[in-house]
Amino acid sequence: MKLVPFFGAFALASTLTTAAFAHDYKAGTLQIAHPWTRATPQGAPVAGGYTVIENTGDQPDKLIGGSFSVSSGFSIHQMSNQDGVMKMAPVEGGLEIPAHGKVELSPSSFHLMFTGLKQQLKPNQSIDGTLVFEKAGTVPVKFKVEAIGAKQPAEADHSNH
Repeated sequence: MKLVPFFGAFALASTLTTAAFAHDYKAGTLQIAHPWTRATPQGAPVAGGYTVIENTGDQPDKLIGGSFSVSSGFSIHQMSNQDGVMKMAPVEGGLEIPAHGKVELSPSSFHLMFTGLKQQLKPNQSIDGTLVFEKAGTVPVKFKVEAIGAKQPAEADHSNH
């Protein structure tokens, strides 16, 4: 009989721990999942930012800017493969988040570009930033710093479950 309260407490603790590691944000009809960046070598001048933005609303919105507290610049970029050569270019006018759709910002596609880094990014740091949307406004977020070669945030990797 005394095991039931123990398991109940364990389940509650597991739920609270999971919630503490997840860092999702909501602004109006937008859901912003796991903003993250990669660790950088000492002296690196730039870093990339990644997340998934889902729009559950009936109207599109647009990511038009933002900030990253340890950089002097912030822009939205897109990687593309042109004739076997990877190219990167700024996204002019912002990135549309379609109604009832989502956009993934990842290392090989759309991403945020943090320029003029003021410090080295080290794994497990949490860096303050904002994402600015045309309709949803300014959303404060924290970017979790993952390993230098990460392809996705650690909390999205469920291979060990």
